[in-house]
Amino acid sequence: MKKSHHRVAIIGSGPAGLTAAIYTSRAQLGPVLFEGLQPGGQLTTTTEVENYPGFPEGITGPDLMQKTRDQAARFDTTMVTQEVESVDLSKRPFTIRTYDHEITADAVIVSTGAEASYLGLDSENLLRNHGISACATCDGFFYRDLEVAVIGGGDTAAEEALFLTRFATKVTLIHRRSELRASKIMAQRVLEHDKIEPAWDSVVDEYLGDPDAGGLTGIRLKNVKTGELREIQVSGAFVAIGHKPSTDLFRGLLDMDAKGYLKVEPGRTATSIEGVYACGDCADHFYRQAITAAGTGCMAAIEAERWLAEQDK
Repeated sequence: MKKSHHRVAIIGSGPAGLTAAIYTSRAQLGPVLFEGLQPGGQLTTTTEVENYPGFPEGITGPDLMQKTRDQAARFDTTMVTQEVESVDLSKRPFTIRTYDHEITADAVIVSTGAEASYLGLDSENLLRNHGISACATCDGFFYRDLEVAVIGGGDTAAEEALFLTRFATKVTLIHRRSELRASKIMAQRVLEHDKIEPAWDSVVDEYLGDPDAGGLTGIRLKNVKTGELREIQVSGAFVAIGHKPSTDLFRGLLDMDAKGYLKVEPGRTATSIEGVYACGDCADHFYRQAITAAGTGCMAAIEAERWLAEQDK
């Protein structure tokens, strides 16, 4: 078991974690960054990113994350490409363990992100990022003057559908029930919009298309009451059935809400344990954007730096 001590340990390597690493390393705090099994986070599965400032021609998700990682490494961030198996936040210094590392740290920044929930169909896995997305804000622009679908019936699905009407000519809202679960005002806005057509009592039976030949071309729907199958032609499908924060590691250790998002002080990143900070999608169920994650990564780093300075007095 390899053992070492660092002033700051960062768990998670998406935009939030890497930004925290850049700031804490430039502050000469010698951070260690646990990258996990998917270095770069969710953005490494995204093909084109056009809404991140500084890249007027756009950039792929993997390239953006590699550049950010290179920047963190330039300032001597220690990278550990392993999954964290356990943490001990009961006393300081805090302890973080992987299968062969035991690292203690004076401050911890949690940036473990969240995962969008998908239906789990083989055709969905095949066509993800080739017409299938879980973020209308990220990808809606690509479907200007095209027909799209949204899968879901809650507030998130309603918001995605309404947002997509800015670009798409038609939005089919696919919901397994005969009425929306969304709040009354959101449901009313959806049902009154002339670009949105609900597909009631319906589930996705299959996504249609070829990732190597234009991507998604349609969806085969199944009526849950009659069993009837029908196909609709769409160029994009947005799965809006929820997100799951990757916070199981901290259950029972840090305060979190009913959905598992870590609770932080309003306007800050401080968690329920002094010296532990949370940033990015593991604490943000509202924005869930790369740029906001990076912003909170900066906040967490500054808070950790200032708190450590106070401890050294």
